[in-house]
Amino acid sequence: MIEFIPLGGGGEIGANSYYLNISGTGIILDCGMHPQKTGLDALPLFDIIKDKSIDYILISHAHQDHIGSLPFLIQRFPYLKIITTPQTRAVAELTIHNTISILKKQINENEIKLYSHDDVDLLIQSIMYKSYGEEFDLIGYDHKGKEPVKAVFTNAGHIIGSAGILLEHNNYKIFYTGDISLRNQTLLKAAQLPEVKVDCLITETTYGSTDTSIFNWHKESERLAQSINKVIDRSGSVLIPVFSLGKMQEIAATLWKLMQKGKLVNVDIYADGIGRKINRIYDYSRYNVNYIDEDFVIGDIPLKSFYEIKRTSNFFKHPCIMLAPSGMMMKKTASYSMAIQWIKHKESAIFTVGYMDPDTPGYTIAKARKGQTIQFDGQSIEVKCSIKNFRFPSHARREDILEIVKKLNPDSIILVHGDESSIDWVGANILKNFKAKLYAAKTGELIKL
Repeated sequence: MIEFIPLGGGGEIGANSYYLNISGTGIILDCGMHPQKTGLDALPLFDIIKDKSIDYILISHAHQDHIGSLPFLIQRFPYLKIITTPQTRAVAELTIHNTISILKKQINENEIKLYSHDDVDLLIQSIMYKSYGEEFDLIGYDHKGKEPVKAVFTNAGHIIGSAGILLEHNNYKIFYTGDISLRNQTLLKAAQLPEVKVDCLITETTYGSTDTSIFNWHKESERLAQSINKVIDRSGSVLIPVFSLGKMQEIAATLWKLMQKGKLVNVDIYADGIGRKINRIYDYSRYNVNYIDEDFVIGDIPLKSFYEIKRTSNFFKHPCIMLAPSGMMMKKTASYSMAIQWIKHKESAIFTVGYMDPDTPGYTIAKARKGQTIQFDGQSIEVKCSIKNFRFPSHARREDILEIVKKLNPDSIILVHGDESSIDWVGANILKNFKAKLYAAKTGELIKL
């Protein structure tokens, strides 16, 4: 008997974390923090597993919704063995430290103890890492004397170090996609799926409700270049909200390659924050992951620091491109504060390049149009700038999810990491085209395999 319990990420994209008990070995897949919630509400439901066997935590990648709660998990279960890829470990060291200052403003320490930078240093030192394709054994306390659970990380193509996780015990195979991309980006090649039939597939469904089949990375790049050129021609500047991890690196590389080919006018590109440090991890890891062009170095792009510009008005004196975190324009971030200024400039533009949660300020901006009055920053503001939305997916398109099912041919499928409409579309099409037993995961509800 195998137990599966979503601790978060069941029926939503949030505090993604999933508990598996395989013949006595307790394994947690990911340990995320919900980006729209604070305090205890932002954490996975750890209480559900307080009396269960827990031995390992496997991290698929270093985005906050998959790793952000790791320090809180280790506070409660300090004996857990943590395993991830070398690149995820390197990025985690930056992102978890960076999160402390943000959490200080959100956490009520009477409700939950906040960890320190020293705690993070100890945590990072305890993380073991395995490269793609390197098999390792998981042997839980209650599993001794039995066959170990064999595990291996596969390249997921989502961000640097992202991994799918293949688990096998007594010839029963479980594959967890994590966040996965089956299409090449500018820097990273598409995911590599296991070359075996699996018995159970646990798959993300992020884009299940979105028809992304019309989007092609190369064509979107050229459309983005043409749109930016029009803004620059009228002496405007372009704000592009990006996630510091993944999207900043891919979009910076895309823009620079377009400039090098003469398809995009050569103007200053501004970027800053933790994303600049993550760029270096991409650069020194490029020979160890599935890079499209191993000779391409992000550090060679002449990115400028926007923190060195004292007045925001200076960004409009000369046309430029601004890559500002966060990708969803959350309050108190650079992209949020920049957007307040950009909206007022009719020659300029805000271009979004990724998914926007409907409850975020970024979604409000993405849906707005020139001349419209919107509620932003607690006031009514007329949108004077141009706004366009582009799609550079780093998640599996809904058609790709069906391709994963077709290739892996699972007997059981568990749908996670998606809203209700996404799970509905993916689920309906799986039932229509395949004979697998289907589960729509609900946070806190046990599934027995």
